[in-house]
Parts: sequence; structure tokens; C-alpha cells
Amino acid sequence: MNSVERTDVLVVGTGFGGAITAYHLAAGGADVVMLERGPWLTAGEYDHDFKLGSSYTRIFDFTVGDGMSVLGGNCVGGGSVVYFAAMPRAPRFVFERRGGINRRMWPSSISRDTLDPWYDRVAESIAITRQGWDDVSYSGGLWAAACRHAGRTANPVPAAVDTAACTNCNWMMAGCRFDAKQSLLLNYLPAALAHGAKIRPLHEVQSIAKSPDGGYRVHYQLVDAEDYRITAGEGRIDAKVVVLAAGAAATPVILQRSAAALGPMPHAVGRYFSGNGERLNTAVLNEERVREVLGLELDPAAFQIGKGPTVANWDRLDGSLPEYTRFSLEQLYFPPGLGTILAMPGGPDPRWFGLDKKEMLSHWQKWLIIFQMIEDDNEGVFGPPPARGNADRVSQQMLGLGTLSYKPTLNTQAAWAMADAECKDILERDGLATVTAWTNDLVGAYTVHPLASCRIGDDPHTSALDDRHELRGHPGIFVTDGSAVPGALTVNPAMTISALAERAVPAIVRAARERGVDVSYGAPAPDGSTSGRRGTAPLVPALGG
Repeated sequence: MNSVERTDVLVVGTGFGGAITAYHLAAGGADVVMLERGPWLTAGEYDHDFKLGSSYTRIFDFTVGDGMSVLGGNCVGGGSVVYFAAMPRAPRFVFERRGGINRRMWPSSISRDTLDPWYDRVAESIAITRQGWDDVSYSGGLWAAACRHAGRTANPVPAAVDTAACTNCNWMMAGCRFDAKQSLLLNYLPAALAHGAKIRPLHEVQSIAKSPDGGYRVHYQLVDAEDYRITAGEGRIDAKVVVLAAGAAATPVILQRSAAALGPMPHAVGRYFSGNGERLNTAVLNEERVREVLGLELDPAAFQIGKGPTVANWDRLDGSLPEYTRFSLEQLYFPPGLGTILAMPGGPDPRWFGLDKKEMLSHWQKWLIIFQMIEDDNEGVFGPPPARGNADRVSQQMLGLGTLSYKPTLNTQAAWAMADAECKDILERDGLATVTAWTNDLVGAYTVHPLASCRIGDDPHTSALDDRHELRGHPGIFVTDGSAVPGALTVNPAMTISALAERAVPAIVRAARERGVDVSYGAPAPDGSTSGRRGTAPLVPALGG
């Protein structure tokens, strides 16, 4: 393909960071093209199974690194299609964290107070349900009962789920066939399309270079729809502004590969990666003790009913506690799959394989999975980029070997141990269950919420982006995905990623105007609502409400 396409704004990725920015720019009159590495599936194409070759292997990207593996979305809609729809706001103390750099990680301009109006904008655009106890799943209720028995509290988790449309099938991780989960396919993306934005699936961005007119030239390859190891051509698009939202495991790799043409990247590109401090524990419940202690009949069949995480313990989300001792514990239905491999049996010498594991697997319907999110030390570093994409593909779909190296510090290990101990204290009390953490021996630590590999900040040495999300030293390139979040949030990050993307739009509009793009700012929520826009109007006086 010799011709070069031209557009005002090129957005890489269609997840939260990409969809939100694309909508506002398209609604403001800019010509917007979105490139997405994965396929574009409709609700009816999501399979309710986890067999190899079914839809889930097409819409997930599982990248194995050295000490850390990352599971993310690989489709139009990105992580919003495959996440569990939990949408809490980050605790106030998160924005004051110092982490391993021993100074405030977040830009001074961002706090919980200054981000709240942008959180409100997201809540106006994506329907978020404040679940009540009548909405929680059986497993969520059991977790709440165990917390109460142990003298802890439990809270229903706010979720982007239409409870009236939800069938409680518990397959939301593989895409929602009933459009109950409020993915970006139901709000920002159709609104962007209605304003003229173009989405190109199966387009994998490789690098960015300068264009002859002073803008940027984005190089991509076309990915085969069935075998992602195969490419079917390539192309180039010139844009005046580029927004990178390919995910925290892909955005830094694109920038690393672009350094040869663009010049040196900020020191923090590909460094300070955080897995959001995530770890999974498996509790194998004792049916008799659950009945005697909690007064509940254990119903293994009911564990398969629900909608992912519905109940969390937030007792440790206390800003008065020292850093690295604050965490959340969230009940999570994780379908059989990775759990059967990585879950470890109890005992003095637990192993992820062997006779004890076989016995544990025989009771898989009695598993209660607890998802912990601690404060880690941003230990991840990306090595030199692979020849193509974010990883070397080793299977037809889904699986790749990446360059991420993650060596947990003593701070991170101690925080995991504290959260593990809390899980044990709650669920092993009075013999309710036997609890063990999933093994890190096979694929290292693991995360479904990668963050911070191109983070915002005030210090040019420890942040790749300024507080407007613009790449240092490369004006006109912005990053709005999870890689921009400075560090672990102790809660699910989708709401915060979205709020930061909303907050970044005015600066992107300003940069586009400076480059000759006739674009305005002030579009309502995708459904036409304007109360959230009025709430943020005072924060962007130069661009209007």
C-alpha cells in the first residue's frame, strides 16, 4: 500500500482511553480514525464457553513476561468488552501516594477532589448501578457473611451493568451477549461513529514517525482475522494529533519502537509498570462448617450464577494506614480455566500440580475466589520491543511472549502477604474454608489491570507524560489509557482511567487547534445529558463548557 491516508486525529485503541477521546474529538468536528488491533464482534458472536478457537481467544490478549503476565482485551471496545464491569472510584489516599520514588507520584494538579467532576462525567455517560444486597450473587453474599462473621464489613460493588437486562449468566468476562454490561460498544463508540469517526479493526500499529508536514505518520499492519501471527498488508496514516490508547502492555512498546524515527523517548516510557497489585486467592469451602457457622446451605450450583464481582471488603482502604498496608478484597467469579492451572491446594508444601491439586480440582464448584488489589512498587520494566506488535505471538490467537520484566520488591511482597493473611483470617476462621493464593511459579504474577508504563506526573525523570497526558518532548502525541495512571489504585481501575481520559480531552482539543484542526470542545454525554458537562465547565474556561 503506497498511498498515505490523512486524518486530523489518529486514535490507537478503542478501549476506555481511546473511545472517550475519539467521541469528544469527533463530536467537536475533527476527522477521527481509530485503529484497533483486534476484531469487531457483535453481542451474538460471544460464545458461552472457554474452548480454544471460540470467541474468547479472539478478544483476549494474554502476554507472558518475565515475572508478570498480562490479560487484556483485544477487540473493538477493548477492556470494556472483557472486564467484570466493576466501577469504583479510587480512594482519596491513592492520589497522595509516594511509592518507590519517595515523592508524590501523581501530578499536583490531580487529587480526588479535582478528579471527582470527571468521574461524574463518566457516570453520566456509562450507566453505573449502585448495587443493593438484592443484586449480589450467591458467592458475593457468602463472602459478605464470612466478612461479618470475622468482624469485617462488606460492600456491594458499583457496576456498569443493567440489572434489568442481566440474566446472571456469569459469562460477562467473555463478552455480554445480552448487552447488559455497559461496554463502550453501547455508549462512547456508537456516539463517535455517529459523529463521523471511523473504526478500523485488525489494524495493529507498529510505530510512529514524523510526517513531512510536521505532523505524525503512523505505520500499521493488517492482522489476519483467524491467525494473529499472519499479516495481510500494511499502511500509513498521517495525522496532526496522535492519541495512544493501546493499553499499558502495548502503548510503551509502540513508543519504544518509534524512538528510532522520533528521537529519544522520556526515561519513564516502558518503566514503572504496575499490575495494580493484583493477586487471586482460592478458598475451598467446607460445606458442613458453612452451614454450622454461617447458617447457610452451601449450593455449589449457585456459584455459577451472578455477574462477576458483586461484594468487596474495603476495611483496609483507610488513608490513616501506612502505605503498602492498604488493600481491597473483592469476591470474584473466575470461570474454570486459568484457575484450574494456577490455583494451589492447601497444606504445608502447596504445589500447583500433583495429587493434592487433583483432589482440590474435584471440589472446584465449592471455590470462592477472592481478588486482592494492594499497593505495589511499580517494579515492571519493558525490554527492547519485539519485531512486531507488543509480543511474539506463539499461538494462532491470544498467547504471546512479551518483554516485560517484573521483580516484586519487599514492599510488594509484604503487601501481598498481608492481604493473603487477611483472606485466611476471614475465610479459615472456624474452619469455613482452606485458602491459598494462586501460584506465581508458572507465569509469574498476573494482572488484568495493567497500569503506569507511560505515566503522568510532575517529575520529567519519573513520568513519561505531563499532567495533560502529552508525551514529553513529542508535542501532539497523547496517551490516555491505563499506562498513564501513575500507580496501583487498590480498586478496579476502569472508572479512574475513564475519568482521566475525560480530563485529558480539553488539552488534546487545544493541541489539535494549534495544529490547524477546526475542532471544538463541549459535547454532551453520548445520550445527550449535560449535567456532567456543566460540572466540569469551570475547569476548562479557555475552551468553554
